[in-house]
Amino acid sequence: MKVAVAYTEPASQVWLNIDVADDASVQDAIHKSGILNLYPHIDLNAQRVGVFGKAVKLEAPLRAGDRVEIYRPISCDPLTVPRRPGFELSEDE
Repeated sequence: MKVAVAYTEPASQVWLNIDVADDASVQDAIHKSGILNLYPHIDLNAQRVGVFGKAVKLEAPLRAGDRVEIYRPISCDPLTVPRRPGFELSEDE
């Protein structure tokens, strides 16, 4: 079956369409895609993965057409980043 594996960094992004076995897991797709060779710093033990924006475990089964995503760690503390205009929270929130 056909699935995609996606990963993005500030300066680059990759979307790989691959064929996997019908009983493939998220981890199977990641390894078959070769993305770990392109980005050797990806650490599947530390980074989260998901399918269509929903976090899943590496053992999660895939369905045809799924998009496997590898998420980068948050690089800043959202509580210390200045809010953009128009996104301020009111004191009630």
